[in-house]
Amino acid sequence: MPAIDPALIPENLRPAIEAMCATGAKLSRVIARGPLAGALGAGVGENSDGDQQKALDVMADEMFEAALRGTGVKYYASEEQEDVLTIDEGGTLALATDPLDGSSNIDVNVTIGTIFSIFEAAGGAQASFLRPASDQICAGYIAYGPQTLLAVTFGAGTMLFVLDPETGAFVLADKAMDLPAAAKEFSINASNRRHWTQPVLAYVEENETGKDGRKGKDMNFRWVGSLVAETHRILTRGGTFLYPSDARKGYENGRLRMVYEVAPMAFLVEQAGGKATDGVAPIMSLTAEELHERRPFVFGSAEEVDRIAALHG
Repeated sequence: MPAIDPALIPENLRPAIEAMCATGAKLSRVIARGPLAGALGAGVGENSDGDQQKALDVMADEMFEAALRGTGVKYYASEEQEDVLTIDEGGTLALATDPLDGSSNIDVNVTIGTIFSIFEAAGGAQASFLRPASDQICAGYIAYGPQTLLAVTFGAGTMLFVLDPETGAFVLADKAMDLPAAAKEFSINASNRRHWTQPVLAYVEENETGKDGRKGKDMNFRWVGSLVAETHRILTRGGTFLYPSDARKGYENGRLRMVYEVAPMAFLVEQAGGKATDGVAPIMSLTAEELHERRPFVFGSAEEVDRIAALHG
């Protein structure tokens, strides 16, 4: 049985999407074993940006790279590797991935995931990824939690699939996710409050005043520390996520990577009716200038994202 209904995938993307799904299913079984599968959360070094790599980060990267060989993916870019790899000389696609998002949550049984983005290969290895986010032809994430889920867009809405553990197939659960325009929840790492810019602080304080303030309603605060988990919650029931720039050295452009995290999640969110910006400019209008470039990221319910942009103005 194929990992996903082929009729739902553009023909040129089928081998790559099948490989991502099959590998995601294998990885979910490793994750489900937790410590029985070894010290998955153990530090094993640093990636090219100086972030600590966990054993599961490296394992996931190796699994996806191997699975994608021969699937039409010419260029493979991973957050865990410094340079773009050429894995299929005759391929026509360029796939970027954060193989394992949420590494800090590996040992505490919180939802983690895989994020991926696909472009048409063009102009060489790095040039295939250093282009407008709107050039993406596919983006998705696989969430490893109580259920293993796949959210994916091919540019005509965002679909949600659930892995059936009995068959190993991803089964369509929602053919058109619909992110609510209004929100009652917001997500930001509040421990960084003292470093925030004034517009970000103003937005949070506005939310904290609740029904007695400008919004006229109470807002709930949420923070998981896993981009996949945050995105899935917001796609499912609305809300807003902020990972802004702040005053700390190294955080001038936030911490999330444009190619591996920001662009694909923006594509998914906008295809579900939400909005995604760097605080002001739409992410889908922006172009990464470096492979591992970082970018401030604000996304979620349209009304809230617009309000954050207004405060920045």
